[in-house]
Amino acid sequence: MMRIAVVAVGDELLLGDGVNSNLTWLARELAQAGMQTVRGIEVGDNLAELVPALRGALEVADAVVVTGGLGPTSDDRTREALATLGGVELRRDPELASTIGAWFAERGRPAPQSVFGQADVPEGARPLGNGLGTAPGIHIEIAGRPVYAVPGVPTEMRLMFGATVLPDLRSRAGSPRPLLTRQARVSGVGESAVADRLAEVEADLPAQIALAYLASPGEVRVRLTGIDPQQLDAWLDRVASVLGEDVSGFGDETLPATVLWLLVARSETVATAESLTGGAVASALVDIPGASAAFVGGVVAYATALKVQLLGVDAGLLETNGTVDPQVALEMARGVRSRLGADWGISTTGVAGPLPEAAVEPGTAFIAVVGPSVERVVQVKQMGGRDLVRQVVRVRVLDLLRRSLLAAGSGRPDPEHTP
Repeated sequence: MMRIAVVAVGDELLLGDGVNSNLTWLARELAQAGMQTVRGIEVGDNLAELVPALRGALEVADAVVVTGGLGPTSDDRTREALATLGGVELRRDPELASTIGAWFAERGRPAPQSVFGQADVPEGARPLGNGLGTAPGIHIEIAGRPVYAVPGVPTEMRLMFGATVLPDLRSRAGSPRPLLTRQARVSGVGESAVADRLAEVEADLPAQIALAYLASPGEVRVRLTGIDPQQLDAWLDRVASVLGEDVSGFGDETLPATVLWLLVARSETVATAESLTGGAVASALVDIPGASAAFVGGVVAYATALKVQLLGVDAGLLETNGTVDPQVALEMARGVRSRLGADWGISTTGVAGPLPEAAVEPGTAFIAVVGPSVERVVQVKQMGGRDLVRQVVRVRVLDLLRRSLLAAGSGRPDPEHTP
């Protein structure tokens, strides 16, 4: 399998001003083409750092893709770094310079002198056309291995990679089988607990299948990677069998999508009552196409008085117990279910932080689900900051609804065995 290293160039990546989405996109495209991304490197616009980074990438990979550093300003050093690494000089390409000048002329704009620096190409390198901007790419052979430099602007990078880089890589790689993935999504169980339960599965996995755990707030994705679809399907079935009802979805099927599927399967609806999460639960549901088939609406009752006025929570209960209370969560779910005419009501109330409220520590929350012959309330304790608390509570209340629907006899979706 052809091994690829990706080097992303730009001070903004190291200062937190930008996100390296190019690496994610390239790794996915390369995997689908049957090639493996073995290293992803982020390096600043500094020649003393860039040249060693490129040299190191060449040492571990069969080919290198460089993104960024091809612009017209003094901090764009990729061309210079490639020439230094290849032991050659930069030469102005008259045809490229003419193309760049024409690009500005077609738009009725004068071409700044600095922009013609983009026509400087290392000796022996091949320019790569840019269908969207002025910065051409570069293809150069260094130490017998191809290096492709493409713009950092995602739209330009994707067009150039697909049009010129990927076809060349494929011609070198032959006809490898693409890497495929299968994944099960697990809600309400921590990463280490999931790994413990799958220890025997991991021990039995054949060498050609890789297993990874990808944790996010409230969810763990168990991902299998290999090249044989039938083999991957069989192992995903075994993972699902071990984890049982903790599996909330497969492939790209998210928890909100699973919840809506289960509700539609029962011809039932849900309404949300939110305090702590401030509408995030409702937003997660309406993000799913077709949500209107099962989601009727929600109430964000952040102020204590609104819990009484809009949801019918007992004022005496609130005065005695405060807002962060299991009975308050239950009455919120009951109230929104009744007042919005839904089959199910779910609620969130708690303290996200950073400070305690009425002696209740940050990260303390209660979630509730009320439905046909079902009333459930659960305490959630989550440390780690305001955003994390709200994310975890959002996931936990949707997962509580999912489990309640399964217990009520909704069945579950068939696994979507898609790459």
